[in-house]
Amino acid sequence: MSRPESDLPFFLGCPVWNCPHWAGQIYPPRTPRSDWLNWYTRTFNTVEGNSTFYALPTIETSKRWADEAANGFRFSFKFPRTVSHELALHKTDREAAAFFDCLRPLADADRLGPTFLQLGPSFGPDRFDVLERFLRRLPTEWSWALELRHADWFDESVHERRVDDLLRSMQIDKVLFDSRPLYQSPPDDHIEAVSQTRKPRTPIRQTVTGRSPMLRIVGRNRPAMADAFFDEWAPTVAQWIRDGLCPYVFTHAPDDTRAPELARRFAARMAIEMPELTFDIASPPMPPRQMSLLDE
Repeated sequence: MSRPESDLPFFLGCPVWNCPHWAGQIYPPRTPRSDWLNWYTRTFNTVEGNSTFYALPTIETSKRWADEAANGFRFSFKFPRTVSHELALHKTDREAAAFFDCLRPLADADRLGPTFLQLGPSFGPDRFDVLERFLRRLPTEWSWALELRHADWFDESVHERRVDDLLRSMQIDKVLFDSRPLYQSPPDDHIEAVSQTRKPRTPIRQTVTGRSPMLRIVGRNRPAMADAFFDEWAPTVAQWIRDGLCPYVFTHAPDDTRAPELARRFAARMAIEMPELTFDIASPPMPPRQMSLLDE
Protein backbone atom coordinates (compact mmCIF):
# COMPACT_ATOMS: atom_id res chain seq x y z
CA MET A 1 0.00 0.00 0.00
CA SER A 2 1.80 3.13 -1.18
CA ARG A 3 1.49 6.52 0.50
CA PRO A 4 2.17 10.08 -0.68
CA GLU A 5 5.77 11.17 -0.98
CA SER A 6 7.40 13.27 1.75
CA ASP A 7 7.84 16.98 1.02
CA LEU A 8 11.25 17.05 2.72
CA PRO A 9 13.98 18.28 0.34
CA PHE A 10 16.45 15.77 1.80
CA PHE A 11 16.29 12.36 3.45
CA LEU A 12 15.80 12.30 7.22
CA GLY A 13 15.18 9.36 9.51
CA CYS A 14 15.95 7.25 12.55
CA PRO A 15 18.09 4.12 13.04
CA VAL A 16 15.01 1.85 13.34
CA TRP A 17 11.30 1.98 12.51
CA ASN A 18 9.96 -0.38 15.15
CA CYS A 19 10.20 1.22 18.58
CA PRO A 20 7.24 0.37 20.84
CA HIS A 21 7.56 3.71 22.66
CA TRP A 22 6.77 5.75 19.55
CA ALA A 23 3.00 5.59 20.03
CA GLY A 24 1.81 9.16 19.66
CA GLN A 25 5.06 10.20 17.97
CA ILE A 26 5.00 7.96 14.91
CA TYR A 27 2.10 5.54 15.33
CA PRO A 28 -1.38 6.19 16.71
CA PRO A 29 -1.83 4.51 20.10
CA ARG A 30 -2.58 0.79 19.97
CA THR A 31 -1.33 0.47 16.39
CA PRO A 32 -0.45 -3.19 15.75
CA ARG A 33 3.24 -3.91 15.23
CA SER A 34 2.52 -5.09 11.69
CA ASP A 35 1.54 -1.51 10.77
CA TRP A 36 4.51 0.27 12.34
CA LEU A 37 6.59 0.45 9.16
CA ASN A 38 3.68 1.87 7.19
CA TRP A 39 3.15 4.59 9.78
CA TYR A 40 6.88 5.33 10.06
CA THR A 41 7.07 5.96 6.31
CA ARG A 42 4.26 8.52 6.61
CA THR A 43 6.51 10.51 8.98
CA PHE A 44 10.07 10.12 7.70
CA ASN A 45 11.36 9.34 4.22
CA THR A 46 14.26 7.06 5.11
CA VAL A 47 15.45 4.66 7.80
CA GLU A 48 18.88 3.43 8.74
CA GLY A 49 18.33 -0.32 8.68
CA ASN A 50 20.67 -1.55 11.40
CA SER A 51 18.84 -4.88 11.64
CA THR A 52 20.68 -6.31 8.62
CA PHE A 53 23.97 -5.92 10.51
CA TYR A 54 22.79 -8.75 12.78
CA ALA A 55 20.54 -10.90 10.57
CA LEU A 56 19.15 -10.89 7.05
CA PRO A 57 15.42 -10.75 6.33
CA THR A 58 13.86 -13.25 3.99
CA ILE A 59 13.27 -12.13 0.41
CA GLU A 60 9.53 -12.31 1.11
CA THR A 61 10.00 -9.91 4.03
CA SER A 62 11.94 -7.49 1.82
CA LYS A 63 9.11 -7.57 -0.71
CA ARG A 64 6.59 -6.83 2.05
CA TRP A 65 8.68 -3.89 3.30
CA ALA A 66 8.82 -2.48 -0.22
CA ASP A 67 5.06 -2.76 -0.55
CA GLU A 68 4.34 -1.13 2.82
CA ALA A 69 6.65 1.85 2.35
CA ALA A 70 5.47 5.22 1.09
CA ASN A 71 6.25 6.56 -2.35
CA GLY A 72 9.70 8.15 -2.29
CA PHE A 73 10.77 6.28 0.84
CA ARG A 74 14.30 4.84 0.90
CA PHE A 75 15.78 2.08 3.07
CA SER A 76 19.47 2.51 3.88
CA PHE A 77 20.62 -0.86 5.16
CA LYS A 78 23.92 -1.75 6.79
CA PHE A 79 26.11 -4.57 5.53
CA PRO A 80 25.99 -7.72 7.68
CA ARG A 81 28.68 -7.93 10.34
CA THR A 82 29.78 -11.28 8.87
CA VAL A 83 30.98 -9.33 5.82
CA SER A 84 32.34 -6.18 7.47
CA HIS A 85 33.69 -7.41 10.80
CA GLU A 86 33.96 -11.18 11.04
CA LEU A 87 35.36 -11.80 7.54
CA ALA A 88 36.68 -8.24 7.19
CA LEU A 89 35.84 -8.21 3.44
CA HIS A 90 37.88 -11.38 2.80
CA LYS A 91 36.21 -14.20 0.86
CA THR A 92 32.73 -12.76 1.31
CA ASP A 93 31.17 -13.71 -2.05
CA ARG A 94 28.49 -15.99 -0.58
CA GLU A 95 27.56 -13.68 2.29
CA ALA A 96 27.50 -10.58 0.10
CA ALA A 97 25.38 -12.31 -2.54
CA ALA A 98 22.82 -13.30 0.10
CA PHE A 99 22.65 -9.68 1.24
CA PHE A 100 22.20 -8.40 -2.31
CA ASP A 101 19.37 -10.89 -2.84
CA CYS A 102 17.57 -9.27 0.11
CA LEU A 103 18.12 -5.78 -1.29
CA ARG A 104 16.93 -6.56 -4.82
CA PRO A 105 13.15 -6.43 -4.12
CA LEU A 106 13.64 -3.00 -2.56
CA ALA A 107 15.71 -1.80 -5.50
CA ASP A 108 13.15 -3.15 -7.98
CA ALA A 109 10.43 -1.19 -6.16
CA ASP A 110 12.55 2.00 -6.08
CA ARG A 111 12.76 1.85 -2.27
CA LEU A 112 16.53 1.39 -1.89
CA GLY A 113 18.75 4.25 -0.74
CA PRO A 114 22.52 4.13 -0.16
CA THR A 115 23.58 0.86 1.43
CA PHE A 116 26.42 1.44 3.84
CA LEU A 117 29.47 -0.56 4.79
CA GLN A 118 30.63 0.14 8.34
CA LEU A 119 34.15 -1.12 8.97
CA GLY A 120 35.42 -1.90 12.44
CA PRO A 121 38.11 0.05 14.32
CA SER A 122 40.72 -2.62 13.53
CA PHE A 123 40.31 -2.27 9.74
CA GLY A 124 42.99 0.25 8.86
CA PRO A 125 44.77 1.66 5.81
CA ASP A 126 47.10 -1.34 5.73
CA ARG A 127 44.10 -3.15 4.20
CA PHE A 128 43.41 -0.54 1.55
CA ASP A 129 43.87 -3.03 -1.28
CA VAL A 130 41.31 -5.38 0.29
CA LEU A 131 38.84 -2.51 0.62
CA GLU A 132 39.38 -1.36 -2.96
CA ARG A 133 38.86 -4.86 -4.38
CA PHE A 134 35.66 -5.24 -2.40
CA LEU A 135 34.22 -1.88 -3.42
CA ARG A 136 35.01 -2.43 -7.10
CA ARG A 137 32.96 -5.62 -7.07
CA LEU A 138 29.79 -3.96 -5.76
CA PRO A 139 26.82 -3.71 -8.14
CA THR A 140 27.28 -0.42 -9.94
CA GLU A 141 23.54 0.20 -10.40
CA TRP A 142 23.05 0.74 -6.64
CA SER A 143 24.24 3.48 -4.29
CA TRP A 144 26.83 2.78 -1.59
CA ALA A 145 28.36 4.55 1.39
CA LEU A 146 31.39 3.74 3.55
CA GLU A 147 31.97 4.40 7.25
CA LEU A 148 35.55 4.19 8.52
CA ARG A 149 36.54 3.98 12.16
CA HIS A 150 40.27 3.22 12.35
CA ALA A 151 42.08 6.39 13.46
CA ASP A 152 44.64 6.26 10.63
CA TRP A 153 41.92 6.87 8.02
CA PHE A 154 41.64 10.37 9.52
CA ASP A 155 45.32 11.38 9.28
CA GLU A 156 44.62 14.45 7.07
CA SER A 157 47.42 13.13 4.92
CA VAL A 158 48.23 10.17 2.68
CA HIS A 159 45.74 7.61 4.00
CA GLU A 160 42.79 9.97 4.17
CA ARG A 161 43.44 11.46 0.74
CA ARG A 162 43.87 8.02 -0.78
CA VAL A 163 40.55 6.65 0.43
CA ASP A 164 38.71 9.89 -0.37
CA ASP A 165 40.09 9.83 -3.91
CA LEU A 166 38.98 6.21 -4.30
CA LEU A 167 35.46 6.98 -3.10
CA ARG A 168 35.17 10.01 -5.39
CA SER A 169 36.33 8.00 -8.38
CA MET A 170 33.59 5.44 -7.68
CA GLN A 171 30.92 7.94 -6.54
CA ILE A 172 30.65 6.15 -3.19
CA ASP A 173 29.61 8.38 -0.30
CA LYS A 174 31.65 8.75 2.84
CA VAL A 175 29.59 8.35 6.00
CA LEU A 176 30.09 11.32 8.34
CA PHE A 177 29.70 10.30 11.98
CA ASP A 178 29.28 12.85 14.78
CA SER A 179 29.13 11.62 18.37
CA ARG A 180 30.09 14.94 19.97
CA PRO A 181 26.57 15.57 21.34
CA LEU A 182 26.74 12.25 23.19
CA TYR A 183 30.13 12.99 24.77
CA GLN A 184 29.71 16.69 25.55
CA SER A 185 29.13 16.00 29.26
CA PRO A 186 28.86 13.07 31.70
CA PRO A 187 25.87 10.79 31.15
CA ASP A 188 22.49 11.71 32.62
CA ASP A 189 21.31 8.12 32.98
CA HIS A 190 22.36 4.50 32.67
CA ILE A 191 21.41 4.23 29.00
CA GLU A 192 23.64 7.18 28.14
CA ALA A 193 26.44 5.72 30.24
CA VAL A 194 26.30 2.48 28.26
CA SER A 195 26.15 4.38 24.98
CA GLN A 196 29.27 6.35 25.90
CA THR A 197 31.19 3.08 26.27
CA ARG A 198 30.14 1.88 22.80
CA LYS A 199 29.97 4.74 20.32
CA PRO A 200 33.22 5.74 18.61
CA ARG A 201 34.65 9.25 18.72
CA THR A 202 35.97 9.55 15.18
CA PRO A 203 37.16 12.96 13.94
CA ILE A 204 34.52 15.20 12.39
CA ARG A 205 34.57 15.58 8.63
CA GLN A 206 32.30 17.24 6.06
CA THR A 207 33.88 15.44 3.13
CA VAL A 208 31.67 14.85 0.09
CA THR A 209 32.71 12.01 -2.21
CA GLY A 210 29.40 11.13 -3.92
CA ARG A 211 25.93 12.45 -4.63
CA SER A 212 24.30 11.53 -1.30
CA PRO A 213 26.35 12.73 1.69
CA MET A 214 25.34 10.69 4.74
CA LEU A 215 25.43 12.18 8.25
CA ARG A 216 24.88 9.98 11.30
CA ILE A 217 24.64 12.09 14.45
CA VAL A 218 24.27 10.76 18.00
CA GLY A 219 22.36 12.99 20.40
CA ARG A 220 21.32 12.70 24.02
CA ASN A 221 18.16 11.56 25.79
CA ARG A 222 17.51 15.24 26.38
CA PRO A 223 17.18 16.16 22.70
CA ALA A 224 17.80 19.89 23.23
CA MET A 225 21.40 19.02 24.10
CA ALA A 226 22.00 18.35 20.39
CA ASP A 227 20.76 21.75 19.23
CA ALA A 228 24.17 23.46 19.21
CA PHE A 229 25.53 20.71 16.99
CA PHE A 230 22.50 20.91 14.71
CA ASP A 231 23.30 24.62 14.40
CA GLU A 232 26.73 23.63 13.05
CA TRP A 233 25.44 21.02 10.61
CA ALA A 234 22.36 22.78 9.21
CA PRO A 235 24.31 25.27 7.02
CA THR A 236 26.39 22.39 5.62
CA VAL A 237 23.37 20.25 4.81
CA ALA A 238 21.63 23.28 3.31
CA GLN A 239 24.61 23.92 1.04
CA TRP A 240 24.56 20.28 -0.07
CA ILE A 241 20.91 20.72 -1.06
CA ARG A 242 21.67 23.97 -2.90
CA ASP A 243 24.49 22.18 -4.73
CA GLY A 244 22.00 19.64 -6.05
CA LEU A 245 23.13 16.83 -3.77
CA CYS A 246 20.76 14.42 -2.01
CA PRO A 247 21.78 14.28 1.68
CA TYR A 248 20.79 11.57 4.14
CA VAL A 249 20.68 12.48 7.86
CA PHE A 250 20.05 9.92 10.60
CA THR A 251 19.49 11.01 14.20
CA HIS A 252 20.45 8.57 16.94
CA ALA A 253 19.74 8.74 20.67
CA PRO A 254 20.99 6.45 23.44
CA ASP A 255 17.32 5.67 24.04
CA ASP A 256 15.60 5.08 20.66
CA THR A 257 12.46 6.66 22.12
CA ARG A 258 14.10 10.08 21.63
CA ALA A 259 15.30 9.61 18.03
CA PRO A 260 12.15 11.01 16.35
CA GLU A 261 12.25 14.16 18.48
CA LEU A 262 15.89 14.68 17.50
CA ALA A 263 14.93 14.31 13.83
CA ARG A 264 12.10 16.83 14.22
CA ARG A 265 14.46 19.30 15.88
CA PHE A 266 16.91 18.92 13.02
CA ALA A 267 14.14 19.51 10.48
CA ALA A 268 13.06 22.62 12.40
CA ARG A 269 16.62 23.92 12.30
CA MET A 270 16.77 23.28 8.55
CA ALA A 271 13.54 25.28 8.12
CA ILE A 272 15.30 28.27 9.67
CA GLU A 273 18.29 27.77 7.38
CA MET A 274 16.18 27.37 4.23
CA PRO A 275 12.86 29.17 4.78
CA GLU A 276 12.07 28.94 1.08
CA LEU A 277 11.62 25.15 1.37
CA THR A 278 9.21 22.91 3.29
CA PHE A 279 10.52 20.84 6.20
CA ASP A 280 7.21 19.75 7.71
CA ILE A 281 7.08 16.33 9.36
CA ALA A 282 3.70 14.65 9.78
CA SER A 283 2.35 13.58 13.18
CA PRO A 284 0.02 10.62 13.68
CA PRO A 285 -3.67 11.39 14.24
CA MET A 286 -4.77 11.60 17.83
CA PRO A 287 -7.43 9.23 19.22
CA PRO A 288 -10.98 10.67 19.05
CA ARG A 289 -11.17 11.27 22.80
CA GLN A 290 -8.01 13.42 22.79
CA MET A 291 -9.29 15.41 19.81
CA SER A 292 -12.64 16.03 21.47
CA LEU A 293 -10.90 17.35 24.58
CA LEU A 294 -9.04 19.89 22.42
CA ASP A 295 -12.38 21.05 20.98
CA GLU A 296 -13.92 21.68 24.41
